[in-house]
Amino acid sequence: MLDTAQLQSKLQSTLDIFPWYGRLLAEFNDHTRAPDSYGKLPLITSDVLEKFYYCPEQPLSQQPGVTSYRTSGTSSLRRKTIYYSPEDEERYVSIKSAIFQQLLQPSTIRTALSDMGTGHAANTALEVFRSIGLKVDSIPFQQPIEQHLERIQAFRPHVLYTMPSILDRLLTESANNMAESGIHKVILVGEIASPSWVHSVAERLGIAQTDITDTYGSIEIGTIAYFSHVHGRYLFAKGIEAEGVAVDALFNDADPLSENESVLVLTSMTRDLFPSLRYVTYDVVRDLRPILVNGQWRQSFKAIVRRLGSELKHGEKISIYDIEDVVYRHLKEAQVRIQVHANKLTVHIDSKEQDPAIFSRIELELLDRIPEIGCMIRGRMLESLRVIPSPLTFDSTVLKHKRIFYD
Repeated sequence: MLDTAQLQSKLQSTLDIFPWYGRLLAEFNDHTRAPDSYGKLPLITSDVLEKFYYCPEQPLSQQPGVTSYRTSGTSSLRRKTIYYSPEDEERYVSIKSAIFQQLLQPSTIRTALSDMGTGHAANTALEVFRSIGLKVDSIPFQQPIEQHLERIQAFRPHVLYTMPSILDRLLTESANNMAESGIHKVILVGEIASPSWVHSVAERLGIAQTDITDTYGSIEIGTIAYFSHVHGRYLFAKGIEAEGVAVDALFNDADPLSENESVLVLTSMTRDLFPSLRYVTYDVVRDLRPILVNGQWRQSFKAIVRRLGSELKHGEKISIYDIEDVVYRHLKEAQVRIQVHANKLTVHIDSKEQDPAIFSRIELELLDRIPEIGCMIRGRMLESLRVIPSPLTFDSTVLKHKRIFYD
């Protein structure tokens, strides 16, 4: 955990960049003096971010050299915009390069191919791989899947950097055996990669399970953690302080989590233009605890279980608000349940209206709610979103907040 000097330094930089944080701090501490311990700081929840960070006239956008990235919608139906300063970007590349350098031993690894869709990880992939001395190429997400497969066969990369959802499609659509494509290692980021899924993919690629490494990151924080096959756990990246909070710290009417599970909360010491001081990820992790790594105690967790928030990853982030906005433009009365199974998204709709043409229009419109997702689905790089009529029963005792159901 942060020592007093580190805590005060992070607190002061947050106050300097985000004046609204001072008001939040005063309200949280009942207008007493500045907190002297980590637990006395407020949690940065989605509600806080919608009120103060995802606002239409964000002054950060006017700063010189700032890069912005857009992601899923909020309850106000505005797409989120996340900002990176030049220093944020430089630190992000440095930390990620160090992790990739460690993961890609031995030195026989020479080439890498990034097939990452869009977003921050995709935009910086070439720079990261070049910084560790690899010859690297990338595939534009707008291209159909046949061209992705052709490029893999032609380039024969030692390393494939991609998302689980994209790798699923590549393996399904490959007419030739991808085990013959020259891939030695795979680095993943994006959706949850379960151990059983990784085992299956390794067999299909003809590589060892230890040659597939899952990394965990977010557009808000950057690189967060990576899976260590040596320790069988995710280890946090440099500059990340992690804690777990109970679900009732976030939702008054929440179902309790299973034993040894908690909601992950992060503080990043390397992120400036995002309020990364006790930021709530809404990811539920299992067995969060420090372990001894090379003689030093490092925070770690066993697995990412699911998300509690209003958004999920389907190639790119899409939120419940994005989906419901489309549904309720076509149906005045309906109940919506969003279900995820093996990273595949299905929208169940219970409505008196049963016209198949309406459900087809909803499905088509959803493709373009996040244009990047629609483009990848049309190019068959992602599984299509399924919209189906379903009788639904909702338990009145279940969480009242927006919820995604995971199988």
